[in-house]
Amino acid sequence: MNRLLMIVLLLMLCAADAPAQKNQGSIQVSPNGVNVNADGATTVFLTFGGLGDRRPAEATWCGELIPAGPGVGFKCDPTTVYGSLPERYDLSTPSGRAALTDVMSIPPSVARRAYQDAQDGVKSSFYYVRRFVSSGGGPDEYVFVTCRMAGGGVGVPFALTGVRLAFGDDLPLVLTNPGERLPPVKAEIAYNGSGRLAGVWEVVMPGDELPTEHDLLTEATLPAERRGRQRRYTQLQRFNVFLPPTGKYTLPGPDASRLPTHVEGTYQVLLRVEVNDDQDGGTNLAAVGAGPGFIQSGAVAGFPLPTLRYFVGGAGGAPGASPGPARASAWGGSASLTPAADAVIARDQPILFTWNKSPEAALYRLEICDENGKPVLSALRRGGNSSYRLPPWLPEFGGTGQLRWRVLMFDQRGAQAGESPWRRMTLAAPPGR
Repeated sequence: MNRLLMIVLLLMLCAADAPAQKNQGSIQVSPNGVNVNADGATTVFLTFGGLGDRRPAEATWCGELIPAGPGVGFKCDPTTVYGSLPERYDLSTPSGRAALTDVMSIPPSVARRAYQDAQDGVKSSFYYVRRFVSSGGGPDEYVFVTCRMAGGGVGVPFALTGVRLAFGDDLPLVLTNPGERLPPVKAEIAYNGSGRLAGVWEVVMPGDELPTEHDLLTEATLPAERRGRQRRYTQLQRFNVFLPPTGKYTLPGPDASRLPTHVEGTYQVLLRVEVNDDQDGGTNLAAVGAGPGFIQSGAVAGFPLPTLRYFVGGAGGAPGASPGPARASAWGGSASLTPAADAVIARDQPILFTWNKSPEAALYRLEICDENGKPVLSALRRGGNSSYRLPPWLPEFGGTGQLRWRVLMFDQRGAQAGESPWRRMTLAAPPGR
């Protein structure tokens, strides 16, 4: 039986597998049931209403529910837990009348476990359970959302699951002279569902206040009252394209002639994504007592969008040029380099890259490539930093999981001043799967 046929059969079983349980407490959630991608990551915008004096605690995915006594509602059966939402990726925000917006970011590892259980005869739905704790000493309350497995196309909420920006032929960073034209910009986007991707390309000029993580979220990721209140920058060009349910799209950037290079300094190119209508997503505020009406969540994302940097002020030390063995060895960046060479790491585990700090460094750049040398990720860190935690969407771009990585160092003039040796690593399936 091929995989497509299996997914179709799972969808046919969804109605029969619908749980008899309902959320029993004072807290309600909208939507309380969603279609999710059986083949990868899924992101869904949720609203919890009627919180009263309760605050959110951990969130867990599982295959079965059990009564939560002495708490209220239904909690995960501990023998069927697929995973928990890491605290660092928790984008829940107070909103409306005693309400909370939550971005449910289901990692591919959870979808794989649920799919494998369904192949073994377990029902074809699973659950996202959020625990709420009372500040007044009342019992904990558990609220669940039913996740029905589907394909990555029609019926799954329109959401971005991965974004990577680059110049030209996958250059993550460009140094140029004043007045010179930059290579074209592009955004490689992984997504679920289908819908219109609309927004604007912006540029942060030298001297502008830098964007915060809040400023880099897509508009659909924010509660209704915070939409339209992010810090804005110089507008370059608008875009508005329809994305069919194919899961991958390369968005062309603004006309390269619009990218300013007349003032020396550091620039950041931003991808600003606006909220759009989505027939398979959104949340009913009135249904959960969080406010009037319905709000859309098309193009939600469970992470801040990356930015693309370029430096104006002399390209003599452009990234990619060899720093020379003396400068590279003087840095000693590999002395505390982690992960270890040839490390094998489960895809659902957090990955922290570390390196030695240098007093010469104004900027570090972490580069990750696949087994064929194609760039997978490039991340910039200021000179005072010596670590970078991998975002959860990287495995979506990891192919077979065979990767190479290194760290480059740049000085105050933007010249490359050192580099670590390339190291190999493997992203493997979680243990036991």
